Amino acid sequence: MRVVPIRYCADVDAAVRFYHALGLDVGPMSRPGAWAELPAASGMLAIHGGDGIAVGTCELAFEADEPLEAITERLRAAGFEPDAIVDENFGHSVRVRDPDGVWVQVNQYDRHLYT
Repeated sequence: MRVVPIRYCADVDAAVRFYHALGLDVGPMSRPGAWAELPAASGMLAIHGGDGIAVGTCELAFEADEPLEAITERLRAAGFEPDAIVDENFGHSVRVRDPDGVWVQVNQYDRHLYT
């Protein structure tokens, strides 16, 4: 599993330029330009367009290397109740609250959908 923080910003292009200048690679971007992936040696930064209160926030996300069904079964066995697995335009995703009530997202990417 890879750590994938999601950084919400007002201007995706400007954020991509900044983090690229910082040293991250520029990876795939959504066709409408609403989000981008910036791979790094030990994970990836996801840049998402946002507005209002979301701008400037970060969400903890992970890229799964196993079926989401296996992860949700483990979470339930440990006493945590994930939301249903959702079909997204990038693959599949599931969200679950950590012990402090903070949402955590786990994704399985199908990069053929957007590259």
